[in-house]
Amino acid sequence: MNLKKISTLYLAASTIFATSSVMAWDSADGAWSTSASVALSSEYVFRGITQTDSEPAISGSFDVNHSSGAYAGVWASNVDFGPASDVSLEIDYYAGFGGDFGESGVSYDIGALYYNYPDESTLDFVETYGSLSYSFLTAGAAYTAWADDDAYEGSVYYSLDATHDIGMFSLAAGVGYYDYDDDSDYTNYHVGASTELAGFGLDVTYTDTNDNAADIFGKNAADSAVIFTISKSI
Repeated sequence: MNLKKISTLYLAASTIFATSSVMAWDSADGAWSTSASVALSSEYVFRGITQTDSEPAISGSFDVNHSSGAYAGVWASNVDFGPASDVSLEIDYYAGFGGDFGESGVSYDIGALYYNYPDESTLDFVETYGSLSYSFLTAGAAYTAWADDDAYEGSVYYSLDATHDIGMFSLAAGVGYYDYDDDSDYTNYHVGASTELAGFGLDVTYTDTNDNAADIFGKNAADSAVIFTISKSI
């Protein structure tokens, strides 16, 4: 990525950081609320695979939440799938419902997510997802309900994540298994740590995949990475 593009990303991030406070809102009865976030990362990696050709990414989200547990939102990031692709933007739309099973300590989250690539709609796909959380563990699964590519439709991504707070730091680790409908599959995993400083979130994460991912996406796309992220949530 050239210096001009990096400068543009940093300028965009600085502008949003400075103005994002206008995005937060709570209804008078407390039933509805909105929130927003923006993040600047050294790289955008999705389930172990780089989405920005190992270059920096700026992303942002806007969410609407209801006290019942219902929510909906949109998330967007720049993407770069290499010189053979003109795709430059990903926009994700999602909606779901989350809550607790009584006093059991178990919480749940279910919903649907539409991955949209405006530059190339044949890459679009829809997932339905669900997860259960207890204490520091979260187990989830995401099913590709629709995709233009038959190799992806019907695929399932399984994940298991753990978090643990130590003082001002939050530690995280996770493993995921992608089972594609065409009988190919791969495993990815990550470990990281995050904290908050002066109202900004700071995160460092190491991510990697097994050899199957390189066979599917190529070695460069599936290579290990250390990702640094600074974010602002309101």
